[in-house]
Amino acid sequence: MAGTIVANTINTDTAGAVFTTNNAMTGIAKAWVNFVGSTAAINNSFNVSSVTRNSSGNYTMNFTTAMPNANYVISGTSLGAPQAWIMPVSTGGITTTSLNFYSVTYVGVTDGNPVTVVIHGS
Repeated sequence: MAGTIVANTINTDTAGAVFTTNNAMTGIAKAWVNFVGSTAAINNSFNVSSVTRNSSGNYTMNFTTAMPNANYVISGTSLGAPQAWIMPVSTGGITTTSLNFYSVTYVGVTDGNPVTVVIHGS
C-alpha cells in the first residue's frame, strides 16, 4: 500500500521513541500525568509542566504546550480509600493552558495516591 506521511516536525528521543514537537496528531493523548495527591509531586507525565495542590483534592495541572482549544476530553482516577474520579472545577477550570479539577469520592474531595489524569483533544 502506498501513502503519504505529512508532519510538521518529528523527533526521536534517546530511546528511539517518536513524538511531535507541536503535539499535532489528533486522537492521541495530548497530556497525561501521574502524581502524589498530598504533595502534587509528579511521578511521570507528558505535556504537563507542573501540578499545584490548591487544597485537599483540588489541583491545577499546567500544560507545557497549550491545547488548541478548551474543548478537550478529561478522564482520570484517584486511588485511595475510597477510589475517586476526576471532576473539573466548573468556573474557569478548563482553559487551553491549564486544568483545575477535583479528586472526588462519594463522600467528598480527597487526596489520592496516585492521581492520574489524561487529556484527549484535537
